[in-house]
Amino acid sequence: MPGRQTNLRIASMYAILTSLVASLVAAATKYLTGMMDASVVVCIQYLICLFTLTPWMAKVGLPGLATQVPRHHLIRGVAGWACFYTYYLAIGNIPLVDASLLRNTAPICVPFFAYLLFRNRISLLGMVGIGLGFAGVLFILKPEGASFSLWHGIGFLSGVTLAVSMIYTRELAQSEPSNRILFYYFLISLLLSTPLALLNFTAIPLLAWPALLFVGFSIFITMKLYNHAYAHAPANSIAPLTYFGVVFAGLLGWLFWDHVPDGKSLGGMILIILGGVLAIMAKPAAEQSRVPKS
Repeated sequence: MPGRQTNLRIASMYAILTSLVASLVAAATKYLTGMMDASVVVCIQYLICLFTLTPWMAKVGLPGLATQVPRHHLIRGVAGWACFYTYYLAIGNIPLVDASLLRNTAPICVPFFAYLLFRNRISLLGMVGIGLGFAGVLFILKPEGASFSLWHGIGFLSGVTLAVSMIYTRELAQSEPSNRILFYYFLISLLLSTPLALLNFTAIPLLAWPALLFVGFSIFITMKLYNHAYAHAPANSIAPLTYFGVVFAGLLGWLFWDHVPDGKSLGGMILIILGGVLAIMAKPAAEQSRVPKS
């Protein structure tokens, strides 16, 4: 089946909306992890997400679930679950902006994984955009005076696994319908989440349920936007736009936790946005230079 036509404008809109919703979910998760283990949040999240697909599953039946690329679904599912689990662990133990920044190292990882896995390349202008975005991340993190912890390492792991998820989402979107991609992702993630959630389960406070429901349904919306974004453009062309999530996280941190960005942080945000704009302008060389994987 031929791939879908590339449209960077539409893909960029979906990517920015994805970052906004994801940042709201991160804020809700930081609130929830103060009351329960991150594994319980992840499990309930995927249970709700899978439930949202019930009408579609009833409509298409088993024939609609059949796939010719189970390996791609498995890799995407494991990577997506690992991304959220490590991200939520980090959110519960380090500031929201730090966790968001570390997760948003994914666009830097994408070109390398895309090249190693599928021999995709990216244009020079795109690499400049990614470089500026990474410089912005370093500005905000202020590594010369920051202490490194295990939780920061786990936060970085969320960025690495997100990069793998981005790449395989793009690959799956070339031949698989959006709901089928989501079904296998939610199912695999729920299966991986359940044992950890059972081991760490405690009574859930009544006040936590509105936030849990919000996280669950919002993740479904985020995944829909995410799939649409990568169905319209290759991962290494629009991945830098996820840096906008850092800006949104900074604003939420200021509104709810009184974390006011300093001059370096604001400078970093400007670099991040500039890098994203340059990446949008970059010619998607990966589309032209792609070598099929043997």
